[in-house]
Amino acid sequence: MKNVLGTRLKVCSKNPKTGFYRDGYCNTGKQDTGNHVVASIMTKDFLDFTRLMGNDLSTPNSLFDFPGLKPGDRWCLCAKRWKEAYIASCAPPVILEATNEASLRFVKLSQLIEMSHEKFSS
Repeated sequence: MKNVLGTRLKVCSKNPKTGFYRDGYCNTGKQDTGNHVVASIMTKDFLDFTRLMGNDLSTPNSLFDFPGLKPGDRWCLCAKRWKEAYIASCAPPVILEATNEASLRFVKLSQLIEMSHEKFSS
């Protein structure tokens, strides 16, 4: 798999274990109808936004062995949800090296670069 930069896809997070396949990578396949391909660093603004949109990522769910996310956690987001958050000005920072090239079917590379975590950590 390749990332949006055209190089080998890097791990997003092993703790918490993320990705559609819970292998730490933002891999996708036919079963992944949500396209969990955008490697992001959670923020309070985004977690509040996605809860209001009907997908509460903050609350643990033992049925799915889901610990609940907090600001600073890395997580593979659905490309369409990330784009909705981008349009609403609350998209979380992106880890370009861990964001699957499949995300480019839904979002522009320029948008991902604009929200690159490197810009927020310098």
